[in-house]
Amino acid sequence: MKKIVISFVFSLLLCGALRAESLEARNKLLLTAGQGRVEPQYNFGVIYTSCQRSESKDVEALTCYRLMADDGLAVGQNNLGVAYAKGQGVTQNYAESAKWYYLAAMQGLVQAQFNLGTLYENGLGVSQSYAEAQQWYRRAAMQRLEYVHNLVNSPRVIINFDEALPYYQRMADQKLVLGQNKLGELSQSGQGVIKDYVVAAKWYGLAAAQGFGKAQYNLGSMYQSGQGVAQNYSEALKWYRKAAEQGFAPAQYNLGEMYFQGQGVPQNYAEALKWYHKAADQGLFQAQYALGSIYSQGQGVPQNDVEAVKWYRRAAAQGVAITPNTGMISDLGNAVTKRHTDAALRWYHTAADHGESRAQYALGSIYSQGLGVPQNDVEAVKWYRFAAEQGLAQAQSDLGTMIYQGRGVTKNDAEVVYWYRKSAMLGLSEAQYNLAWMYYQGQGVRKNYGKAMKYYIMAARHGVAQAQFNLANGYYKGEGVTKSYDEAAKLYQLAAVQGLALAQFNLGAMFYQGQGVPKNNVEAVKWYRLAASSGLVQAQYNLGLMYYQGQGVAKNNTEALKWYSLAADQGYAYGQCNLGGMYYQGEGVAQNMAKALKWYRLAAVQGNADAQFYLGEMYFHGQGVKQSNPDALQWYRLAAQQGHPQAKNALAQSFQ
Repeated sequence: MKKIVISFVFSLLLCGALRAESLEARNKLLLTAGQGRVEPQYNFGVIYTSCQRSESKDVEALTCYRLMADDGLAVGQNNLGVAYAKGQGVTQNYAESAKWYYLAAMQGLVQAQFNLGTLYENGLGVSQSYAEAQQWYRRAAMQRLEYVHNLVNSPRVIINFDEALPYYQRMADQKLVLGQNKLGELSQSGQGVIKDYVVAAKWYGLAAAQGFGKAQYNLGSMYQSGQGVAQNYSEALKWYRKAAEQGFAPAQYNLGEMYFQGQGVPQNYAEALKWYHKAADQGLFQAQYALGSIYSQGQGVPQNDVEAVKWYRRAAAQGVAITPNTGMISDLGNAVTKRHTDAALRWYHTAADHGESRAQYALGSIYSQGLGVPQNDVEAVKWYRFAAEQGLAQAQSDLGTMIYQGRGVTKNDAEVVYWYRKSAMLGLSEAQYNLAWMYYQGQGVRKNYGKAMKYYIMAARHGVAQAQFNLANGYYKGEGVTKSYDEAAKLYQLAAVQGLALAQFNLGAMFYQGQGVPKNNVEAVKWYRLAASSGLVQAQYNLGLMYYQGQGVAKNNTEALKWYSLAADQGYAYGQCNLGGMYYQGEGVAQNMAKALKWYRLAAVQGNADAQFYLGEMYFHGQGVKQSNPDALQWYRLAAQQGHPQAKNALAQSFQ
């Protein structure tokens, strides 16, 4: 599943779109859920942004972007590139998109650098070049740590661990859980660093202490195996339970194993079954296979062949070999395929030519990624199709993805739906997720929110975080399912504990607003912090505001300034406006009118009405800038046009 989902994720185009919106006060909290606007990343083609525009406003926005772009403003150039990439207010044109992204990227705008990398990676509007994609991803990652995973984890952009390690080290040094956990994984496996279990346990411990479910699971594994720490089943049990109670399926399975084996706790089959079922219901095949074995042998439960077959079948649908298979030649290929040597290819071809579907699928993957052979999409499609027609679920899903991307075959959305549906019916979670997206967008099939949610539910039960997230959106908005804040909150939490930043952000908003969960500002701050640590700009802004207002955390202007600055540096208008206010008032930092003017101006040119009003005030009173009534009038008018009451009053009183 990982390969396909990643390949889609890296087709995204980040939108740094402007937002012309009036705020009642510069300290108004941007609460997605609280304002009825839980609009996070929907599927593969839409990125969550603070920019909400109707189609009727696309042309107006485009005019604004052109004016900014012609003046050399990078954010305008980037947004013009986004408009061409998405066909918003203009005919879709990736070549034009690439032109504008390049101009903004050369000015150092991180969103444009990433966007340009995606075009080169996918060959959209430019000649496909993984080297160019790597260059632009690297530039983005050097500026913003949240882009590190885009650089390191892309399946087609090659970067070695020596290059990746400094990025993760910087993330860990800033106490970001993803960086800490990743350093733990690298130290445990010895990838790019000296294998050191003690160091691995240290990093896992730091991330686990911050509540990161995956790190809690990893730390539990270290205690269970005695790697890097003294073997301690009780500690293992403690950390597994913390992660399991957050819904992390592998921890639930391991917790079940410990109860089943009586490790660190008295043997308890009932507790083991409870946790196995929780993990199995999320699609973890190890738990499904364990349940099949338990029911087959009657261990702690009455022997039940029907239940055993049910769970074996579910595990088998994900590729688990329940009975000895006959693909011995293919297995021999697997034994040497780590280096994709000529010997492995010979065995794969021999098995594939004899109709062995797993070998056919392996060849499709090899040609698709160019592993040990020249990359060849046509060959990849050929072998994927052979395996897909024999009913191999993963091959059906990957074939659908190749057709969707138009790689090695003519793009055909109807055929994409056909293969995703076949794979989804065999229980493959990524195909269920992708099929849900096709129904949600109405691509290759008539748009149908009900069917979209049906397949999101299937994928969500398999533990796919993005499916859990999109399903939560459906419950929040009542799209395809009955509106339910309770269900939305539960699903956001399942995705949040897997590290999905947008789910963490929305869960924080729901705690702040008391929707689906009891109102709890402390919990809101906790989830905002996790999302903010992953680089989500909206969460950074909200966390800054929570510190500024002393909600859920002790009031601390220095911390507020820190998080506003992180949001502002990413070009977020609200953060820029509030940062300008901190410098203007001298809150958490020495008063500095020049910096206040700088940040107000950056927010104002993005259409932030508060910033426009404050710029007008500074020009009118000559604060940090030469007094100028014409400049003051210009900014007052822009703010007043958006309905800003103080700007209207200033115009009425000062420029009659």
